[in-house]
Amino acid sequence: MAAPRSIAVVESGGLTVSSGGNRMGMRDEEKAKEDDSPSSKKSKFERFPFSRWEFATAISVFFVFSTGLFCIYWTMPAAEYGKLKIPRTVSDLRLLKEHLGTYAKDHPAQFILGYCSTYIFMQTFMIPGTIFMSLLAGALFGVIRGLFLVVFNATAGASSCFFLSKLIGRPLVSWLWPEKLRFFQGEIAKRREKLLNYMLFLRITPTLPNLFINLASPIVDIPFHIFFLATLIGLIPASYITVRAGLALGDLKSVKDLYDFKTLSMLFIIGSIIIFPTLLKRKRIYE
Repeated sequence: MAAPRSIAVVESGGLTVSSGGNRMGMRDEEKAKEDDSPSSKKSKFERFPFSRWEFATAISVFFVFSTGLFCIYWTMPAAEYGKLKIPRTVSDLRLLKEHLGTYAKDHPAQFILGYCSTYIFMQTFMIPGTIFMSLLAGALFGVIRGLFLVVFNATAGASSCFFLSKLIGRPLVSWLWPEKLRFFQGEIAKRREKLLNYMLFLRITPTLPNLFINLASPIVDIPFHIFFLATLIGLIPASYITVRAGLALGDLKSVKDLYDFKTLSMLFIIGSIIIFPTLLKRKRIYE
């Protein structure tokens, strides 16, 4: 009788071990399936907003623009290129102005072409520093010509950024500013009938960054003609302030000095006047 009991114990132990091994094997298989599942792969790469196609498109567009900019610089008259760089401080801007002053007078057409190309390139690919380019326009060309150049370049660069965002911008904006995008989309939905007034308000006042407006506008279905008109007209007040400050570049200590409380108040007053018809119409609807 003892032998059968021993055998039963051994068999039972074997079954237990076997059963445990099966459970462990099943768990390993399930874990492997989870690792290979699309949701798991998505979580691993969710920090990078672009798909392979979108990333390749962005690189291709950047390469085309960079090649065009390089060709323009290559055909320009000789200059001390070592001193040419995008200014990051007011001190850098003063040095650049001194270096480019004579060059701009000797080769005005080539210089303006290079200036416009650089400005539009920076605006298209969201490279910081366009405010220094605006100050430089005022320092080298005066208020009238400088204002025309800045508004033209800012509008062209914003339009180029608009179409680039329409092509590949949705994942980037949703990744960087998800809450701000939802807020912007809701505000646009409320003001469809007076959309130009609202866009002018946003362009004139610093309520939302211009970078965000350029990228998010095609995503929330703002028509390009409204985007273009709002950009062309709405950037004039702030551009005038910046270009005019470029005339007194020697007295400017920091970019922050451009937009003091008085200046910001004036911009908000202008923007409030423009958006007033929209607010009035909403009030009548609620009544």
